[in-house]
Amino acid sequence: MNLEKSLAVPLFGEILALDQLVRNRLTQVLPKGMELSHFSVLNQLSHTKIERTPAQIAKSFRVTRGAITNTLNKLELSGFIHIRPDWEGARRKMVSISPTGIIARNNALKAVTPVINELIEEMGEERLKAIVPILRELRQKLE
Repeated sequence: MNLEKSLAVPLFGEILALDQLVRNRLTQVLPKGMELSHFSVLNQLSHTKIERTPAQIAKSFRVTRGAITNTLNKLELSGFIHIRPDWEGARRKMVSISPTGIIARNNALKAVTPVINELIEEMGEERLKAIVPILRELRQKLE
């Protein structure tokens, strides 16, 4: 099959372009000093409501433990998360969201919601609902 005429090039071109555009758009509206990675970690911790290890967080974002360490350090310095030793395994650490982190996450969510709502209004809720399962399945196949 001719690669130029296949679906692969336009499909992944659109996915990569969409990823970049979404990241840029959301980064512009996040509260000052908050990065998209910070919001993502806070959002995840607020949903799970349980302590997680840095390794678990890294795995869920498909990044290395070293890559997540920088984000966690910044979040801890901001007072948005608590990092404590794991009492059962001294070498491991446990991460939880702080009350300040919940407030920061909620403020960030308030900032990004209008961007998402505008997109829903322009594209149509039903059309966007229809593509979510397809995007989810594509993500699962790539995992």
